[in-house]
Amino acid sequence: MDRTRPLTLLLAGVLAAGGLVSLTPVAQAADTELARNGGFESGLDGWSCAAGSGAVVASPVRSGTKALQATPAGSDHAKCSQTVTVKPNSAYTLSGWVRGSYVYLGASGTGTTDVSTWTQSAPDWQKLNTTFTTGASTTSVTIYTHGWYGTGAYHADDVSLIGPGGDPVQIPATPTGLTAGSPTSTSVPLSWPAVAGATSYKVYRGGTLAGTVTGTSYTATGLTPSTSYSFQVSAVNSAGESARSAAVSATTTSGGGGNPGGDLPAHALVGYLHAGFANGSGYTRMADVPDSWDVINLAFGEPTSVTSGDIRFSLCPATECPNVESVADFKAAIKAKQAAGKKVLISIGGQNGQVQLSTTAARDTFVSSVSKIIDEYGLDGLDIDFEGHSLSLQTGDTDFRSPTSPVIVNLISAVKSLKAKYGSDFVLTMAPETFFVQLGYQYYGSGPWGGQDPRAGAYLPVIHALRDDLTLLHVQDYNSGSIMGLDNQYHSMGGADFHIAMTDMLLTGFPVAGNTERVFPALRPEQVAIGLPASTQAGNGHTTPSEVNKALDCLTKKTNCGTYQTHGTWPALRGLMTWSINWDRFNGWEFSRNFDAYRWS
Repeated sequence: MDRTRPLTLLLAGVLAAGGLVSLTPVAQAADTELARNGGFESGLDGWSCAAGSGAVVASPVRSGTKALQATPAGSDHAKCSQTVTVKPNSAYTLSGWVRGSYVYLGASGTGTTDVSTWTQSAPDWQKLNTTFTTGASTTSVTIYTHGWYGTGAYHADDVSLIGPGGDPVQIPATPTGLTAGSPTSTSVPLSWPAVAGATSYKVYRGGTLAGTVTGTSYTATGLTPSTSYSFQVSAVNSAGESARSAAVSATTTSGGGGNPGGDLPAHALVGYLHAGFANGSGYTRMADVPDSWDVINLAFGEPTSVTSGDIRFSLCPATECPNVESVADFKAAIKAKQAAGKKVLISIGGQNGQVQLSTTAARDTFVSSVSKIIDEYGLDGLDIDFEGHSLSLQTGDTDFRSPTSPVIVNLISAVKSLKAKYGSDFVLTMAPETFFVQLGYQYYGSGPWGGQDPRAGAYLPVIHALRDDLTLLHVQDYNSGSIMGLDNQYHSMGGADFHIAMTDMLLTGFPVAGNTERVFPALRPEQVAIGLPASTQAGNGHTTPSEVNKALDCLTKKTNCGTYQTHGTWPALRGLMTWSINWDRFNGWEFSRNFDAYRWS
């Protein structure tokens, strides 16, 4: 699948050479160099680059020992910028040296006409120049460089802004009035009055930076139920950061979160059981599933039509599965598993079970039909395995925190209804593909300019809205294209590196589509398992037991990590999921036996 975006350049008039109007500014102070660290000799000090797209390199450089390298990705064009203090009604000259294709240099917030200049192709260092005059009340401007969608990395060096310096910016005052709203079991909302001169705010939890926002509110998420937390906030602008506010404390509630679904072992093995079909691996009776498996997902409940919401489940027909047990024996075996401490869930969807809850009627039918299956078989909960075109985002649905697409909103509502009906013991798991989760680091829906696949990242609003009810998220780290990790490098399935990078994203959190104002918060490690195929026949991306163990070592002990550096160590990582129990049996139980033998500590 081609996930690149068409390169569309709307450049009419940018290079017009004639018709320049000469503006003579009023008398002004002596001109000086205003760009901070324009040669990038001090790294990215003074500069802010979108979604971590910028880095300082030692080669190529135009002068000195360092230069900027920035790499466009997805809908982001690798903009690096800094805000500079200027004087009103004054003339400025902006220049810089660049290398690469479609590289821009510009200034915004001038108070008159914002300016930019660009080069279509600069195989070697090329100087860009532009000038502007500030408006009558302008006291700061933003200078920037950026590339363009679908192009490679560009380089910049010796960026300069010459003109009269403005009055020094003062560090903002310390915020006052920090208030904690009503906590949930895993979150605390915070708010505070605006501080004059502040351009952003840093929020601290227990003395550690938790997030940065431009507004005057923040919700701390991923917290532990029945736990007291202390928060502070500081105000920030180009001059620096204020002192932190007085601390405010809040205690999370006890219900609706923590470990929804309750009593799983500290490290659990999850597997899908082909209960409704054989799929080349042969049928495995429920009673014959080994004790290794802690969560057994029945594959699959499927809809009577894509949009009906009417989910049905039945055992594999005897013509396909000659050794299928009776319904009575199947139900008895489920009870026996549960008596042994195992969880048995109905998994909805799968590759062939497209489910689109596009209406409230379909939503209500989904709730009633899934409830009927759970009640009939005495199940412990629900696994959401929506694939294909089940979930997508409508144009304009750009914020995962407040989705508007009916198929998303109705699914969230339906699951909340099921959770309310069955209570705190209800087990909820999800098995999305990487396309619907980690790809959201680069792309979300159709994007700000349109043209992207509207399914990209479409699971994120569902996971986020249900995180307090979510028992396990086990993303399918298989049948996947290469995915960019938090190191801004692409990772390919089949080895430890892929599982480490993909899981690190879930446990660290990430800006969605590169927007640092919209960060998908980290999940708790006990909510996360790694999804893998049980054998080479089960799916693309099979990972050998030795590579599986390397991934677990890195994530839980920070050993055997290879080149990818995780953002933490998570000994409470819940475990592994596999497609499937049937394929593991077909492969001599290699997957589950390796899990049983793995030493977690």
